[in-house]
Amino acid sequence: MKQASAAVAQRIASIDIMRGMVILLMMLDHVRERFFMHTRTGDPIFDTVEPDLFFTRFVTHFCAPIFIFLAGLSAWLYAHPDGRSPRSPSVFLFKRGMVIILIELVLYYLVWADSFADHLFLQVLWAIGLCMLALSLACRMNYWLIGLLGFVIVFGHNALTPINFEPGELAYIPWAILHDAGNLAQIGGFSIDLSYPALPWFGVILLGYFAGPLFAGSVPVQTRVKALLSIGGLCLFLLLVLRGFNIYGETLPWSTQDTAIKTVMSFLNYTKYPPSLDYVLITLGLGLIVLAWLETLNAPNKILNTIQTFGSVPMFAYIVHLYILLAAYWVLYFIFGATHGERFGLASVPWLWAGAVVLTLIMYPLVTIFAAYKHKHKRSKPWLSYF
Repeated sequence: MKQASAAVAQRIASIDIMRGMVILLMMLDHVRERFFMHTRTGDPIFDTVEPDLFFTRFVTHFCAPIFIFLAGLSAWLYAHPDGRSPRSPSVFLFKRGMVIILIELVLYYLVWADSFADHLFLQVLWAIGLCMLALSLACRMNYWLIGLLGFVIVFGHNALTPINFEPGELAYIPWAILHDAGNLAQIGGFSIDLSYPALPWFGVILLGYFAGPLFAGSVPVQTRVKALLSIGGLCLFLLLVLRGFNIYGETLPWSTQDTAIKTVMSFLNYTKYPPSLDYVLITLGLGLIVLAWLETLNAPNKILNTIQTFGSVPMFAYIVHLYILLAAYWVLYFIFGATHGERFGLASVPWLWAGAVVLTLIMYPLVTIFAAYKHKHKRSKPWLSYF
């Protein structure tokens, strides 16, 4: 156990806690996807849905950008271990990217095969895997060029929105992979569709890598906190200007509605596929502020320690919770039958939150056991680093 404790101590607690928060929000989102498919939220989120569903969907928007940003940041930390010489992360990133794509193609598809037997949807793991493959090459570039490229992609890709290609055109598939979601192929009656274009997410992972030096052991905590707060605050200020005046960064303008809550919903109605600049600004802006707060905690409480456990084994938690949700769905279906069309579904949004709490309670002992095993044996069993 001493060896396991030492391994945990070498990790950066604020990053693991932040990643754990993302995992918990992601589980809420997947409870919604599994048990609330009878009510679609759209992209951007339909501002015609009820506020409770709108904001439930909105808070889960923080998952992908923060997770991918932290993946880039973690890649820099891997390349610059404290007390040791820098090392190239290229091979590590390439292998991890390939494993993540394989998980998307096999394990993730099996989870949803009951709902989409004739479809393969390439989603967030596909995007993360492609970003890691691209970063395995980009990390060889000059550090400042990496940052510049990240900023250009994140701030500039919205200008590419008018560009589109029709199926059958030579550039259609490459452009669908990079920027526009769409159907990639039809094989007999089987369809391969993509919902996470990779280009904007590549910009996010580059910015995460660029932010890595803030978490070097030589950087004082006060300096790191000040930088995170400044960058996060700047992101939110830019959002208020760009979104407030409908200047740039989101294809769907906001407008004053007949109630205050609907006006707020209109303002927060951002595009995720691909992620608009406004979407990235609010998610990373608030995320960096939360990360700064976590850096100031001298002694995290029991709740944060629990969240950190989830964040220390993110891929394990990701895979296992999906299969638990699949099993829970069929158990409830056989007990109660179809409640919404041909499917079983929960009756209201509060039940989604209750389901997420139950899922967290089920997952906690599993991630605790696996985290202890991982941190104890990771050096002798390198495959554990993928989880």
